[in-house]
Formats: sequence, structure tokens, C-alpha cells
Amino acid sequence: MYSFKDDYSELGHERVFTDLLKISNQQLASYGLDSVSRDAKKLIQKRFALKNADIHFISGGTQTNAVFCKAVLSSIEAVISADSSHICVRECGAVEYGGNKILTAKNKDGKLMPCDIERICAENSHEHTVKPKLVIISQATETGTVYTKQELKSLYEVCKNQNLYFYIDGARIGAALTCNGADVKCEDYGNLCDAFYIGGTKNGSPLGEALCIINNNLKQNFRYFLKQHGALLSKSGLIGSCFKTLFNNDLFFELATHANAMAQKLANAFIKKGYKLYSNSPTNQIFPILPNQKITEFQKHFEFYVWKKLDDNNSVVRLVCSWAAKEDEVDKLIGMFK
Repeated sequence: MYSFKDDYSELGHERVFTDLLKISNQQLASYGLDSVSRDAKKLIQKRFALKNADIHFISGGTQTNAVFCKAVLSSIEAVISADSSHICVRECGAVEYGGNKILTAKNKDGKLMPCDIERICAENSHEHTVKPKLVIISQATETGTVYTKQELKSLYEVCKNQNLYFYIDGARIGAALTCNGADVKCEDYGNLCDAFYIGGTKNGSPLGEALCIINNNLKQNFRYFLKQHGALLSKSGLIGSCFKTLFNNDLFFELATHANAMAQKLANAFIKKGYKLYSNSPTNQIFPILPNQKITEFQKHFEFYVWKKLDDNNSVVRLVCSWAAKEDEVDKLIGMFK
């Protein structure tokens, strides 16, 4: 049974494993200080125009978010995020387990708005409340939507006005960069936030994210926090090698483009058959609204998540196309519309 449940069921692209095998018997320096990781960081720095950013390779997204929050926040400080964000609904309370409350705003198509930040800051402005200090968004969002360059600028401007840090969870930043209509380029991110991470796990790597810290005030002692939280891998050259491959000859962007294309082929087919989409997603996640009877029929042949029940007869489903999505399986699902 073919799965449209996520974009990380396939272990990784064959070129990533081929390059790993080439260095499998080499002696590499430990804890991210190896030559392969340095090469990978240089590739990322060049592509994203990050001359002075500190880059850290971390095993997964939840760990990246949790360690970053712990490193930059004191115990009295809080995170602001949309109520649909990954840190709120998909990370088992990892940030709050670390000691920092998340203050949420009702999302608008998956997005956090500048007015939400201003309101939450106004509501939490004295010593009887936690103190907002960090804003976290996802790019792309949990509903597949993408922030425009102007939207990111507006959010960052509000953060600076409110003396907040601005951090972008980039688990699916590849999808956001390569989708139709995207106006945020790689080189823009260094000027639009204090830190962000590049997701490898959901775009062809067997594991790993690349955390890019831009704000100099957030760089100090970060490796200490990584070590304290079990995130400073002795064999971190493993992740470095994955990212070196992904950013050599644009494999990272090639894979994201394919994932988006397969999902949008599905989206267009649903629309042509008269089905509505729950969100306006141009990326590799789509959310068609389907009759429950049709969902049951599809589930006999495909795996996917039923995202939300709308009424007694209809529900929203999430279909995710991975970097390795098979077009014949996409066509097979489309063929079931008849």
C-alpha cells in the first residue's frame, strides 16, 4: 500500500548514501569539526549568502527547536507561535518541557500575523505573566502555505520593535523555496530573521537539520547547550556529509521541486473533479475536502492522514508527496476519481 502520509518515509536519496559510503572508513574529526561538515557549511553559506552565520548540524527538527529555545530563553521568557505550529501540536510539548511557555494565536491559513504578536505582547507585559521573547513560525506552514517576503519582513519588523527574537522553523523550507509563486529566495533569509534551520530530514536526507544562527547575540555558548541536551553528535560528519551532497549540484532544490510538482498534480486533479481544498497550499502538502465514503475507498489502496472532520459526511485529508514520490502512484490515485 503506497503512503502519502509524510515526506520522510523513504530513508534518503541514493546519492546521499553513495557519498556516505565513500567516507565510511575515513577518520573524521568529531563533534562537527570534521572537514566534510566544514565543506557542507561553506556550500550553505554560499547559497544562502550567510557570511557570518554559525551553522550547526542537529539530528532532527524537534531537537533543533527545543535546544534553540533553551539556549536563547531564560526561565521567565516565552515563545509566541501560531496555534497550528509544529512546536505546539507535533512535538509532544518539547519546548514547554524545557521550561518555556508557548503563547499561541489562532492561525490564519497556517500563518502568524504581526497583530497577533503585538496583542500577545500587550497582554503579557508585567511580572505576573511570562515575558514574550521569541517568535517562531514554520516555513512552509503546517497547512502547506508559504509566507511571502513582505509577510516575513513585517513579522521581523514587529519583533524588532517589541525586542523579540524571530526564528523560522524550516523543516520544509525546500518546498517553500521551490513552489510556484515563491518570492523569498535563499539569500533573503539572512536578512529576515535572527535564526532559521534548513530541513534535510524531509527533503532527501536520512536525518539532519542545519541550524543557521545569524544574530551574534544568540551564538555564544550554543555548542555547550547542544552537548548538554545530547545534540552534539560525536559522528556529526554523518549529517555534514548528507548536507554536502544535498547542496552540491542543487540536489536539495531538485528534490523539493519534484515533491511540489507531484502534490500540485494531485491538487489540480481534485479541483478539476469539483473537490475543494482546505488550504491554499502551493507546496508538497495538500488538504482536499472529501466525502467520508470516498476517503474509505481511497484508504483501501493508499495511506494518508484524515486531518480534520468537517461534518458528519465530509472530512479534510492530508496528502503529502515526498522528494521520492512516484508519479505512477499519483496517477493511480487520480484514476480512482472516476
